[in-house]
Amino acid sequence: MKLRQLEIQLQKIKGFDRPDASFEQYMTPATLAARMLFHANMNGDIEGARVCDLGCGTGMLAVGAALLGAEVTAVDFDSAALAVARENAEAFDVEITFIEHRIGGAVPLEITADTVVMNPPFGAQKEHADRPFIDTALAIAPTCYGIFNAGSIPFLSAYTKGRAKMVEKIAASLVIPRQFAFHTKDSLEIPVEIVHLERIE
Repeated sequence: MKLRQLEIQLQKIKGFDRPDASFEQYMTPATLAARMLFHANMNGDIEGARVCDLGCGTGMLAVGAALLGAEVTAVDFDSAALAVARENAEAFDVEITFIEHRIGGAVPLEITADTVVMNPPFGAQKEHADRPFIDTALAIAPTCYGIFNAGSIPFLSAYTKGRAKMVEKIAASLVIPRQFAFHTKDSLEIPVEIVHLERIE
């Protein structure tokens, strides 16, 4: 599947019915999701691999990975979001294992993977909200692709020192539409970085 084809398919993903700002529940834009997944696939980390989407929301990354031929597990604490994610998986006729679990607690034994894909919270509403996602990713998989706020590289390097090496980073942007009362613009474009981490064994 070509990048543009993947993006077009992911634009059909249904979003949150009632997103919660306190948990930074923004759907990953199809363009950004497709770009990260396609790049990871070109690296040999998606097709035929066991892929886990941490904080899957309504399944944007999980469905995309499944469309590229991965065996996918998707994890989120929000049962309502998981219900929508299951609907999306059914609509695309892809098989995904969904697990309701709050990232940061003891990791269930069934959550293991070759590759983690994630768009963790940036910590705008709760400081350090991304740290449990990073810790869990490195605990369950040797390879991780994540979307982080631009300028996070020094923090990521320090936080994962001795645990992971940063293989590459790709500048990108994340467009957030107006969806909460405190939003003052129709959309907001945030500079982000797609970061590829490899666990140090």
